[in-house]
Amino acid sequence: MIGIETIWSSIRDALIRAPDWLSATAVLVIATIAALAVHRLIYAIFDRGLGERHPFLRRVLSRAKGPLALALVAFALAAALQSAPIAPVVSASFSRLLLIAFIVLAGWIAHIATEVGSSLYLRQFTLESEDNLLARKHLTQVRILKRAMHTLIVVVTLSAVLMTFEPVRQYGVSLFASAGAAGLIAGLAARPVLSNLIAGIQIATTQPIRIDDQVVVENETGRIEEITSTYVVIRLWDMRRLIVPLSYFIEKPFQNWTRDSTNLVGTVVLYVDFTAPLDAIRAKFDEIVKASPLWDGNLVKLQVTDAKEGSIELRALVSARSSADAFDLRCEIREKLIGFLQQDYPGALPRARQQTLSQDPLSQKTPPQKSNEVSNERPPRSAAR
Repeated sequence: MIGIETIWSSIRDALIRAPDWLSATAVLVIATIAALAVHRLIYAIFDRGLGERHPFLRRVLSRAKGPLALALVAFALAAALQSAPIAPVVSASFSRLLLIAFIVLAGWIAHIATEVGSSLYLRQFTLESEDNLLARKHLTQVRILKRAMHTLIVVVTLSAVLMTFEPVRQYGVSLFASAGAAGLIAGLAARPVLSNLIAGIQIATTQPIRIDDQVVVENETGRIEEITSTYVVIRLWDMRRLIVPLSYFIEKPFQNWTRDSTNLVGTVVLYVDFTAPLDAIRAKFDEIVKASPLWDGNLVKLQVTDAKEGSIELRALVSARSSADAFDLRCEIREKLIGFLQQDYPGALPRARQQTLSQDPLSQKTPPQKSNEVSNERPPRSAAR
């Protein structure tokens, strides 16, 4: 203890006798070295104390190692400026820069903590399972709230930086005090941004859509691929991408095929002749469905839903675990039923009929001869002459 006090006294005496610029430089260098030493000591203590516990804190400290070191250096330099022999004007400007740097670094660390927390929370969910409703629910909530949190961190950080400047702070207060038409114009200009932000919060809480949901939007069928803070990306069946504003899913109707469950009911419509053997077709339909691995074992039904002039309409209902399985199962049923009819009952396929109606001989009347019809009789000789 006595040795440390002696060394510090010697350093202080040397700094007093040295020029001001050299003393100021030495003070700032010593503050920087001390901040880095404290940074290393903090990580050494946490590495020994945490062990395998507290994975969130360990990952935050691991990813924020650089920003935390810079923040400690900025804090130490701001404290050292109070005792360094520097002109007040230079010291005030330098202190403001260090304060701005510290605020930005704090926002950066908050951004890292948000990313780490969301990734650790989502590690317990996977979208690879067939019934991934719970995973899609949490994935959607976390992604939307994470983007909202990032936006909030940026806004708060920028606001804190601007509040360090006295003229800007006074101008902001006077501007808000006399908002008037300027406030109205700003509100109208920011309406799309605010509406999408509010829509994002509504979607995160009520969840009309989730990541990987099967939806029908603007007569286009696809899956929700990405939900940002302003728009939603829908991957269509032919790999196109449909970009829809976030507020669309709050203001307009759309279809969500996987809202409560991924199971879907598929429909196959066939038109057959009136002489088609319905019992045989129904038995073959049951055989095809029960032999297919795409069927989920819930629903299988064949009904006659309409009768038209030349054919009858058969509607087959079948359930599957997902929309993709339902589509493939419908195609399989349609192909095999048509093949079955072609091979075993070709007469059951739709065909055009033609019927000739014969007239009753007793009711036939000799059509009257037309007045301009030429007579087959020979004209008299006198007339011929």
